[in-house]
Amino acid sequence: MNTRKWLLPLLLLSGCSNFLTVQPDLQVDEQKAITNAATAEVALNGLYNRLGNDGYYGSNFPALAYLSGGDIQWTGSQGAPQEITARKLTADNGYVSSAWSAIYRTILAANYLLETVPTLTDPLLTADRKRQLQGEALAIRALSYFDLARGWGGVQLVLKPTRTAADNVGIVRSSLTDTYAQVLADLTAAEPLLANTTNRNRVTRKTVWALRARYHLYRSEWEQADSYASKLIDDATNYKLVKPYSAFFANNAVNTTESIFELAYSNSFKNGHSNWWLPPALSGRREWAPNAQLVALLNNPQVGGNRSAVIAQTAPPGNLWYGRLYYRTPTGTDPAYLIRIAELYLIRAEARARLGKLSDALADLNAVRSRADLTALTATTNPTAESLLLAIETERRLEFAFETDRWFDLIRTGRVATVLGITDANKYILPIPTSEILADKVLTQNPGY
Repeated sequence: MNTRKWLLPLLLLSGCSNFLTVQPDLQVDEQKAITNAATAEVALNGLYNRLGNDGYYGSNFPALAYLSGGDIQWTGSQGAPQEITARKLTADNGYVSSAWSAIYRTILAANYLLETVPTLTDPLLTADRKRQLQGEALAIRALSYFDLARGWGGVQLVLKPTRTAADNVGIVRSSLTDTYAQVLADLTAAEPLLANTTNRNRVTRKTVWALRARYHLYRSEWEQADSYASKLIDDATNYKLVKPYSAFFANNAVNTTESIFELAYSNSFKNGHSNWWLPPALSGRREWAPNAQLVALLNNPQVGGNRSAVIAQTAPPGNLWYGRLYYRTPTGTDPAYLIRIAELYLIRAEARARLGKLSDALADLNAVRSRADLTALTATTNPTAESLLLAIETERRLEFAFETDRWFDLIRTGRVATVLGITDANKYILPIPTSEILADKVLTQNPGY
């Protein structure tokens, strides 16, 4: 990582209690910035802003998945997204460099908190609150390294703050296994520090359980994926599928029982998605759009069910299909959905199918299908683990059509060549940005770029 480039300032929120009210970055001495309870809370607020900014979950990181996954087309003229959809991605791609930089900024913001908070002696910062702050920072750092791992493979593990150009120099890339091991280490450390409460906009112990379910799925650790998914599915008072499908996002809904972790946005801190999804008639650019195949699947009542609500069509003569998960007025105030209870059902369904528990897997799959007004699948129609796994793949494709899943699902299951025809395995991971390679002599490029 280019440490000279990322001498990270915290995102200070002057005189505002709303953690999503963003002020300009301030170049400050970080050691002086986090000095008491108030500034520690400000720093934590800034960490969530890092997670939700345009380079990360506010736009560019999900876009890499959207445009790679085969269901979303690019309708504009910019070169960077065209490279992604054309399977001609280069190390100079702006989407790639923006996402990489944003994720590392998030990691570095977490590192400042993790180093500084334990040293604070402010009586207003109780021991329990210190633990919570550290747990949230650890979990967000874990999510950040998880996203780097599934996007770029093994990466540099930067675990301490970068305050000078000499800090964190010469860190070689870790293996993919070691990068995922860091994710697990951070999640494991975070879990006992966090309160066992329900908060859909902030990290709690329950958020960590959900992230662990996803982590274990990616690592093919089926028993653990089943176990952690069950922790939230069994908490039906706080987490359950809302009906119909659109109820978690339509009519300005926020923080429904569907959501495990969603990022809130406001007029002063906007989610960039609506700009790219909505058509000009709705003040957007519609440069990300569902392709004809996805539209047909969503509109097929035997396949998409009521999930057709996530798309809409402009009036004639345009008749343009567009995604409407992000649609709100004022523009850009839509939540970003990082993990929903539907994912936990489908994680558990996949884990149980791979463990040979086919009837249990069918039950979880059918819970999601029922919410979408689809008929239940049976052991007769899906008699083998292989057929059931394909059914789960289809369900994930449509359930999370405009979330950050399709491309990574195809990669982790080894299905990308069959489904998308991409046989060059070098294309299964993203390139390290050229600017980073040039700035850091120990940083090596991924093969093929």
